[in-house]
Amino acid sequence: MNIAYYMPFKPMGHRHPSGDLVIGTELYNFLHERHEIELVSKLRCRWIFLRPRTLLHLITERRKVLRDGGTRSYDLWLSYHCYYKAPDLLGPWCSKKLGLPYVVFQGIYSTKRRRRLLTLPGFLLNRKALLSAAHVFTNKKKDLANLQRLLPEDRLNYIAPGLHPQAFTFDDGRRQELRRLWQIGEESVVMTAAMMRPGVKTEGIVRVMESCAELLRAGLPLRLIVAGDGSCRALLEKKADTLLPPGSVHFVGQIARDEMAGYYSAADVFAFPGFEESLGMVYLEAQSCNLPVVACGDWGGGEAVIDGQTGLLTPAADPARFTQAIRRLVEDRSLRGRLGAAAGEHIRTNHDLDRNYRQMENTLAGLRACPQKT
Repeated sequence: MNIAYYMPFKPMGHRHPSGDLVIGTELYNFLHERHEIELVSKLRCRWIFLRPRTLLHLITERRKVLRDGGTRSYDLWLSYHCYYKAPDLLGPWCSKKLGLPYVVFQGIYSTKRRRRLLTLPGFLLNRKALLSAAHVFTNKKKDLANLQRLLPEDRLNYIAPGLHPQAFTFDDGRRQELRRLWQIGEESVVMTAAMMRPGVKTEGIVRVMESCAELLRAGLPLRLIVAGDGSCRALLEKKADTLLPPGSVHFVGQIARDEMAGYYSAADVFAFPGFEESLGMVYLEAQSCNLPVVACGDWGGGEAVIDGQTGLLTPAADPARFTQAIRRLVEDRSLRGRLGAAAGEHIRTNHDLDRNYRQMENTLAGLRACPQKT
């Protein structure tokens, strides 16, 4: 297949890493290994309906894509990650002009966005784009349920999120090396990881610090490892100074993704609530390294973790239960071992990227000759 590929929310190579960017890049890489695929534009549609200059740029991009597309002989158009904040204003128009099936991966539909004047334009533009799609794939079951209110079943598919399990395996050598570096004795190591930006990511790290502080006051021997960086790092380090005893927490900064497996291997528990987290790739990565997870089941944690089998899920509104879940795993080495082993198997069985994306690939092959639905 020859595929026109577009990422309206955040273009590939964007300087701010995120789980969505990882998924979009890995989707591109999977298809690139097996087909012809071209990133047709780097136009970012985030809040585009509030940015007149970018709307003018949209007109220029449409002309450019149309001009270039006339010589490329594309079989279909695939856009990744479209929702009310970043409605796809390029894909539907260009694919129609080029006579291509328009396909969306990770389309999101939420009717509550029509209730606010600020988000209503994005809701309407996103709804229009989704309705024009020949097919929509989603990697979240909650989003599938919402999309089923808008589109017929034959235009929808759930594709479980995935990673390359071989890139995230337990590494005992790295475990010993890092634990020596951190001077870990008999303590259990709790790890958390997130971009340290304002809002729910930072709030999630604070929740983990508060839980660990409570457990340390109760006499549990543990050490907290915090991976990530961002504008709120200084604030979080200051918060840690007020909550946690000296030497009980290490901020290790932003770790390259291909080095994260070593850090997961060095830990005994991965804890991150994931407030409003759409998915949370860290949950998949940690489990792939045989690390049991503590998360809130309200959002992405519930998509990635099997409660009581690969980790422990708690309600977001109950901080005490989140703390208690961490405590259970810190105190019970046998439980940690069982959940960790099951977590690794769960990822290999259900979240292998290549296996899951082959399902999508088969659907794309069937769409390539279909006219665009309007």
